[in-house]
Amino acid sequence: MKILLTGANGYIGMRLLPLLLEKGHEVVCAVRDAERLSVDSEMRSRIEIVEIDFLQEVERGKIPKDIEAAYFLIHSMRSSTKEFDEMEATTARNFNKYLADTNTKQVVYLSGISNEENLSKHLWSRKNVEDILAKGSYRLTVLKAGIIVGSGSSSFEIIRDLCEKLPFMITPRWVLTKTQPIAIRDVMAFLTGVLGNEKTYGGSFDIAGPDVLSYKEMMQQYAKARDFKNWIVTVPVMTPKLSSYWLYFVTSTSYKLAMNLVDSMKVEVVAKDARLQHLLRIETHTYAEAIDMAFKKIEQNQVVSSWKDSMVSGRFQQDLGKHIQVPKYGILKDEQKLKVADPDQVLRNIWKIGGDHGWYYGNWLWKIRGLLDKLFGGVGLRRGRTHPDKLYPGDALDFWRVLLADKEEKRLLLFAEMRLPGEAWLEFRIDDANILHQTATFRPRGLRGRLYWYSIVPFHYFIFGGMIRNIANA
Repeated sequence: MKILLTGANGYIGMRLLPLLLEKGHEVVCAVRDAERLSVDSEMRSRIEIVEIDFLQEVERGKIPKDIEAAYFLIHSMRSSTKEFDEMEATTARNFNKYLADTNTKQVVYLSGISNEENLSKHLWSRKNVEDILAKGSYRLTVLKAGIIVGSGSSSFEIIRDLCEKLPFMITPRWVLTKTQPIAIRDVMAFLTGVLGNEKTYGGSFDIAGPDVLSYKEMMQQYAKARDFKNWIVTVPVMTPKLSSYWLYFVTSTSYKLAMNLVDSMKVEVVAKDARLQHLLRIETHTYAEAIDMAFKKIEQNQVVSSWKDSMVSGRFQQDLGKHIQVPKYGILKDEQKLKVADPDQVLRNIWKIGGDHGWYYGNWLWKIRGLLDKLFGGVGLRRGRTHPDKLYPGDALDFWRVLLADKEEKRLLLFAEMRLPGEAWLEFRIDDANILHQTATFRPRGLRGRLYWYSIVPFHYFIFGGMIRNIANA
């Protein structure tokens, strides 16, 4: 079967893609930027890629006519606190226009459980998208999921951050709201199980695990699974805005996502039936089992995708491709060079930078810079990195974003997403003479930008000098 996969570079799409290929399907990946599709060359050779921004005007003929089924996995909740519902409606309408020119028989849409009368803006938007998709020239299958638990999922990582960093928590009242979490493995089973299954055409199904838990109980079960004790005290006076700041400062989430999550967490997300589970004969996993499976992936360095690599986990919503050309004029620069004996080993060292591995020199200074960035509304260092030794264009790397990661060219280029009075690039390159080049480039914004640069020059002397030496010698 020939399948269109939208949101192919997202958390769900990245996990669904290899499963579809394993089942022998032809897959066409619709992404905004083909360079950002974080797959290796072997998988890239097995798929077709089309560049489409579903928020922009429809360009007829971009999607192959012989598409038989499609997955709608486009989500805008993290992009904005006010306009994401309008953005999601626009993407759904444009999606329908694109598919009108194809032979698509079925579209599978992953939504959220929405059985309450008073829905959050997020869940209302998901329901509105369902209504728009239902008007398309195909049969729609809707899967409404509870909280998704898996390595790299936003819900799991937020709970992980809260429990690991705050053994004692004073929490808002919404932690008592009931929800029904589902393991990412089960989500994949449902997504692949309904494909081409005519019994699911035109149906809307809740999918969830067997446990109905409050967010407080989820955190307590997480602590139990990790063999430590946590204390949670609930107070009635924490406003939504204060709750959002609480999530933002303690966890790796962005403030926009925190605002939308807090709004949704006040609504119960509990499945009303298990029709699809019985139809497909899927035995779902408990919440404790989902946690265990997530940590097995983490410990084996097999995290396939992470919400943190989404562009909206950072501060910049525009196409970062325009930053790949490092400016040469009107800039301030720190350049370091060092002859290396083993360029292959040095290249491996460069590809491990950041995250748990650190920055090779003055890690405590990097942590202070990350804390200051968080205090001023930046992303801080908590995003870390998804893979310990793999990097792809578009990946998050602490408070940097990967613009280029080319091992053949022996070049890594990063762009700063921290709060700065200007724009910053950090580049590592090994030339044909086995000389390692480490270049920090800063394009200041006015006088304040120049004052900022010159104020930290003494730190650059130690940090960048020590960093290149340790990268070369590690």
